[in-house]
Amino acid sequence: MNKFDEQIIVVDRETIFSHEKNHFNGFISMEDQRALEIYETLSKYEVKRRGDMEEDERYKQLISYCILENEQNEVLVYERLSGGGENRLHGLSSIGIGGHMNRIDNAQIEAVLLENASRELEEEVGITDVSLNALELIGFINDDDTEVGRVHIGLVFKLKVNASEVFVNETDTLKIDWKKECALMQETNYESWSRLIIEAIYNVGH
Repeated sequence: MNKFDEQIIVVDRETIFSHEKNHFNGFISMEDQRALEIYETLSKYEVKRRGDMEEDERYKQLISYCILENEQNEVLVYERLSGGGENRLHGLSSIGIGGHMNRIDNAQIEAVLLENASRELEEEVGITDVSLNALELIGFINDDDTEVGRVHIGLVFKLKVNASEVFVNETDTLKIDWKKECALMQETNYESWSRLIIEAIYNVGH
């Protein structure tokens, strides 16, 4: 199937941001009242064709974005190579493993989010049998300052893993590395979401 024909879940912008009352740019944690209210809107998702949504700023495509930390408290950093699907992100590094979400029939919204995030982890870095209890939703990331960001919103998860369990299934699309928290910003060519999250979560500035 052409990736643009994929049926993905989206929430219209007016709903997700409560007519801009809860709009934000950057990262907000689940301790933020806006994040809690945004979470409550996600069950109102619609299913749309991905190709129709890529430039339709009336909708936010829901994206799972999972940060992996290993036993040494290092963070997984990966670079998107030219074989990857999103041309606008080639050559950029990221700390979030994830992707678009699909409908899961007869499932509550929490299960829809966790199962989509779990599926992406298996597809991208070979992590299987993810305990859904171990996947922690820590907040949301939004960046309306970029073309890609205006049509997506990220659900930021965190997961503790054994480094030995992580590998790249598609070596033409991803190159991975583990970095200490204090060294994260030495990688300068991050996509905007990762840069904003690193500054917010790990208190690492430029």
